Amino acid sequence: MSVKIRRYRRGGWEVDIHVVTPDGKRSLRERRRAKMSARSAVVRWAEGRERVLFERLVNPALDTPKKEVPTLQAFAPRFIEGHAIANRLKPSSIAAKRAILRLYLIPMFGRRRLDAIKSEDVQRLKAQLEVKSPKTVNNVLNVLSVLLKRAVEWEVIERMPCTVKLLRVDKGTAAFHDFDEYERLVDVAQSIDIRTLLVVLLGGDAGLRCGEIIGLEWGDVDLAKRQLCVRQSDWNGQLGTPKSGRLRYVPLTQRLTAALVEHRHLRSKRVLCQTDGSPFTRQIVQNRMNLAAKRAKVRRGVHILRHTFCSHLAMRGAPARAIQELAGHADLTMTQRYMHLSPAALDAAIKLLDEPRGAGGLDVSARQI
Repeated sequence: MSVKIRRYRRGGWEVDIHVVTPDGKRSLRERRRAKMSARSAVVRWAEGRERVLFERLVNPALDTPKKEVPTLQAFAPRFIEGHAIANRLKPSSIAAKRAILRLYLIPMFGRRRLDAIKSEDVQRLKAQLEVKSPKTVNNVLNVLSVLLKRAVEWEVIERMPCTVKLLRVDKGTAAFHDFDEYERLVDVAQSIDIRTLLVVLLGGDAGLRCGEIIGLEWGDVDLAKRQLCVRQSDWNGQLGTPKSGRLRYVPLTQRLTAALVEHRHLRSKRVLCQTDGSPFTRQIVQNRMNLAAKRAKVRRGVHILRHTFCSHLAMRGAPARAIQELAGHADLTMTQRYMHLSPAALDAAIKLLDEPRGAGGLDVSARQI
C-alpha cells in the first residue's frame, strides 16, 4: 500500500492512494484533488482514506449501497395492490385490511421503517388495543404479519424484523334461538310481510349468510327440485363467491318453498329486491331482521339465524359432515362448535360403554384384590 501526495503548480494537493490485498491478487487505486490546503491535514485525510479503501477491497460487501427501506405508510398501498387485490381477495377482505391499516397500523407504525418494527413495538400495539376483543386484535396482528412477510418475499427487507404472536381466543359457543324462540320469530316475520319472512327463513331454514341472502337470484332457485344453489355473495353491491370459496346446494324446507312460491316476481333477477327492482342492501336486511326480533322479543342480528340453522340440525341429530356441507364450512373445525348440542352423538358415545366386552375383557368386579 502506498500514499503519494503531490503539489499542483497552481496550488493545492493531489492525493494518489494505492492499496493491495495481502495475497496481492486484487488492488485498488484512487487519485483525487484534496480539499484541504495544509499539507498536514491532507496527510491525515489520505491515511484515513487509505484505510477505507483497504476495507472496501478486502470486504466488497461494504461497497454495496444499502437499499432504502420504506416506511409502513409508504409500503401500505403496494401491499394492498400487490397482495390483496392481486390475489383476488374478497371485496370485504380488502376493505377490512384497508380499515386495519388506516385505524391501527398506520397511526402506530406509519412513519416507522419496516425493518425498524421490533417485537417490543408489537407488544405495545397489543397493549393499546386492550379494550378490543382478542379476535379483533388478532385480525390487526395478522395484517401486520402478512404485510411484513410480503416485504421479505418482495426483497424490500432482508428478514422479519419482529415476532408477531397472536392472542389466545376462547372459541366459546355460538348464540342461537331455541326452537320456541325461532318459531315465534318466524310467525312475527310472516305478520310483517313476505320479504321479512324470507330473510328469516333463508337464514334459519337454509343457513345463508347475510351477503348470500342478498345475492340470491331466481336462477339459483329450483322450486321443482326444492333446492337452491348458493354460488355468490353480495358485499356493498359487489358480487363475489361465498366465504368458503365454493358453491353449495341446500334443500328447501316446505315453508321456505311455499314462501318463495308466494314471493315469485319479475321485478328483478334477485330474489329479494325493493319495489322498484333495486336489490336489497345489508342495511335493509338488518333493519327488517331487527324489527322482527324486537317484536318477537328475541336476540337481534342476521347471523344468529345461521347459528340457529346449524344448532337445530345438531340438536336433531344431523351428522357433522352433513352440517358442514349444508352450512358451507371450510372444514369441520367450525362445525364442531355445534356438535355438543347433538344428543344423538352423546348417546351413541355413552352406549359404547354398554357394549359386551371382548373375549379378553375383565370385569372390574371380578378382579381379585
